[in-house]
Amino acid sequence: MISVIIPTYNSEKTIESCLKSLLKQSFPRKNYEIIIVDDGSNDRTLRIVSKYKVRIFRQKHSGPAVARNMGVKHSKGNIILFTDADCVPDKNWIKRVTEPFKNEQIVGVAGAYKTLNKNKLMARFAGYEIEERHEGMKKLDSIDFVGTYNCAYRKSIFSKFGGFDKSFSEASGEDTELSFRISKAGYKIVFQSKAIVYHLHPDNLVSYLKQKIKRAYWKVLLHMKHTKKVLGDTYTPKTLFPQVLLTGLALIFMLLTFLDIRMILASLFLIFISLLLNVKFYMFVWKRDRLLALLSPFIFLLRNIFSSIAIAYGFFIFLLLKESDINVCRKKASS
Repeated sequence: MISVIIPTYNSEKTIESCLKSLLKQSFPRKNYEIIIVDDGSNDRTLRIVSKYKVRIFRQKHSGPAVARNMGVKHSKGNIILFTDADCVPDKNWIKRVTEPFKNEQIVGVAGAYKTLNKNKLMARFAGYEIEERHEGMKKLDSIDFVGTYNCAYRKSIFSKFGGFDKSFSEASGEDTELSFRISKAGYKIVFQSKAIVYHLHPDNLVSYLKQKIKRAYWKVLLHMKHTKKVLGDTYTPKTLFPQVLLTGLALIFMLLTFLDIRMILASLFLIFISLLLNVKFYMFVWKRDRLLALLSPFIFLLRNIFSSIAIAYGFFIFLLLKESDINVCRKKASS
């Protein structure tokens, strides 16, 4: 038996497409269950879900980490699959994402992420970012980075490691943190490019930057727990941290010595070097979308600026404040 677990929170606009795709899988329906864990929705999510033959559990609003852990607790399968309420799995998703488990040494599988709204410029850009990273993962025998939008674990291993870390109160790092722990312990996780889910990526620059700010903020907590991953992992380019660091230093130089032309030139040079580190990505996009390739340096500049500010803020929140104050600040940051 296989268990597919989906956390939902005010997902009335997307959950039905997700469920319809899961109920039309090429995999035999009798061999898998669908578990919905509602995280305190106050819209029509539950009304929509209740129309389908799925198992439903409810909890007060506590975040996706807690919701997924609850789903696993009630699951019947020895293989557990995760996707999100705003994803649309390919019809062969369950079949493909579970194939690697034929090898008993493999305990986890990460699948691919495709863009659902390709008609939007920024959505294509966000999709290309992911696709370029996945191209690198295809070449690896094992990986250490897993996203719960598309993944599978052996339930015994998931339970052995205690599931997702509940200190991540939002969907931004709890999935990666678990895969870091599992891979560090010597267990094998692989990337399965044929297991595909489709997703609506941010369709404008503001939404894209908001997403990057949120991820940068929560990465502080993630890397406080896993300091050796600061310079990159099997998904995150090793050039990302230097980019954000150089941009952050440039901002500091400009703010502190704004009237010094030499420091301004030095800051611009740091920014130029940070953008130059993305040459591989520019070439990847140039073959697919020349307009986006030309816009990429500008987008990355804004991403690096806002990410550096979010990291500085996250560092202050998670490292300098007292533990009793952190939960309050998390709520403020997520609002």
